[in-house]
Amino acid sequence: MAAVTIMDHPTRLKGPSDARRRPVVDAIPKDDVELRLEKALFGDDLGFLDSLKKRASDEDHALIRHLSQDLEASGNEEDEGLSDVPDENLFFVDTNTSTLPASVTRDLESTATFKHDLETKAAWYDSDDDRITVSLASNTRLRKLRDSEADDLVSGREYIARLRRQYEILHPAPEWVKYARKRRRISHDAQEREDDSDTSMSEDDNDSLGSAKPLAELLRTTGPLTRIDTSSKDATSRRILRPEVIDIQRTKDIASTGPSSIDTLQFHPYYPLLLAAGLSSTVTIYHVSPHPPNPNPILTSLHLKGAPVHTAEFCRPTVSPSESDPLHDQTRIFFSSRRRYFHTWSLTTGSIQKITRAMYGTARHSQRTMEQFKLSPDGLYMGLISSAKKGGGAINVLDSSTMQWVCSCRIDSRGGVADFAWWRDSKGFAVVGKNGEVTEYDVETRSVARKWIDEGAVGTTVIALGGDMGSLSRSRDDDKTFTGGGSRWVAVGSSSGIVNLYDRRAWIEEETLSSNTKHNRVSILPSKSSSVPSLPTASGQYRPKPLRSFDQLTTPISHLEFSADGQMLVMSSRWKKNALRLVHLPSATVYRNWPTDKTPLGRISSIALSVDGGYLAVGNEQGKIRLWEIRA
Repeated sequence: MAAVTIMDHPTRLKGPSDARRRPVVDAIPKDDVELRLEKALFGDDLGFLDSLKKRASDEDHALIRHLSQDLEASGNEEDEGLSDVPDENLFFVDTNTSTLPASVTRDLESTATFKHDLETKAAWYDSDDDRITVSLASNTRLRKLRDSEADDLVSGREYIARLRRQYEILHPAPEWVKYARKRRRISHDAQEREDDSDTSMSEDDNDSLGSAKPLAELLRTTGPLTRIDTSSKDATSRRILRPEVIDIQRTKDIASTGPSSIDTLQFHPYYPLLLAAGLSSTVTIYHVSPHPPNPNPILTSLHLKGAPVHTAEFCRPTVSPSESDPLHDQTRIFFSSRRRYFHTWSLTTGSIQKITRAMYGTARHSQRTMEQFKLSPDGLYMGLISSAKKGGGAINVLDSSTMQWVCSCRIDSRGGVADFAWWRDSKGFAVVGKNGEVTEYDVETRSVARKWIDEGAVGTTVIALGGDMGSLSRSRDDDKTFTGGGSRWVAVGSSSGIVNLYDRRAWIEEETLSSNTKHNRVSILPSKSSSVPSLPTASGQYRPKPLRSFDQLTTPISHLEFSADGQMLVMSSRWKKNALRLVHLPSATVYRNWPTDKTPLGRISSIALSVDGGYLAVGNEQGKIRLWEIRA
């Protein structure tokens, strides 16, 4: 086979390798004429840098001119009212170089503060500001920026600081800006203190949940609290309320708005503190002081994530805090939600405990939630409302110090337990079912002391005890006469809006008459108009007649609150707007001058009376807490 030879075509394209092999031609050097022409058209490197500096300097001068124009405009406004002022009052003569006027000293301090803020908080620093020099004496509009008569040349940075100072003098910052800055600074300092502390949060059910600020530290920051004197007899009886007309004055609101409704309110037993909680999972303590400049401040608050608070109460300590040493207050706060556990908060140490295993056996199974509880007046017991599976209900009593189960009071009532209230001496309580049957239970003897039926009960909702039996209660402690634990008044509310008021003194009087009749064999019948209870029926139940029935409210009664001195009763309903009435107990009459149609109550979700009876706090579903002062 003949060999075939392939020859390169003379017109084929050349690759990159061929281009690289092409010889490089040197550029023709530029002569002087071409260099001058290029510099004239495009400039050189040195001219480019000079133009950049000149442009930056022009921008600085434009900024200064703009600020000067603003200052001149404000100066014109100031000079409009200075035409009639003598010249000697427009200037001052500096006769002593070591002492300056107070206004000048304040301006110097503000300028120094601004310079310090620029050094510590400036996000950007321009060195060209220090190279600019401004004469304050040469321009008449700039002379007001001088700190002294001889002050003339200042740097650009100092000039900007003085312009800002003059602007803040003419247009001061609003009060809300100062308040926000103060709050932010306080919260920042508090956060730093919390970061430095060694306290930690534990997730165990039996361990501590962490700690909050103790009362001693809170009092150092807010000042001392004035203790409410309720020990003396004159302290509780010096203020006597008049019937029909009450002297009540609205004060500064404690909380103008909130994230949820205020479901519980209570005053501290010794100090002017108000406890508030709701479904926002936050427990807040306010210092009740409705006087300027900072009325009713928040003392402290505690937030538990995922635990809406239904009930919160102060637990009165067994030992009263000394007036000379108010910081060692052993008061605790109990609060619970719709859970099988509750929490305690010690105001002395600030520790928070989670109580989960307070009951065992059948009591634990019946207590499905701990959202409804009440503490005894002496702080020894804690009563929890539970429901039975087959109707009826029970009240489980716990020891507040050991958190152990003590006893249980069971009732047979269709619908379960409606409400209960502790006796004045804390030795027992009265529990009412939704059918209107009231059971008086003695905790010390673990027995039922008495049962009675509320007259005309239609869906009973709430019960409250108040007042003092006085010497009548103490004289009957040794015999078997039922004294009701020292509580004189009983109020029972129903779903129809009716509130029945009972006077237990009449009960004791009837039992005394009955015992004397049997002993002397003389028949004495009470008059039909009396409010004494009738004798027990065959089933052993009493059917007392109420002293007075109040029908001013037409929706279900949700709150009943007696004053500590037993002179007033507050009744309200959350199912209608502005549904609240005040009752004068000695005359059993409703006050007719308050509340009015314009009283801003809203839908009331909680009420509270102070220990001395001087304040009435009302919380509503909008999260507002309003405060009224009761004078006479």
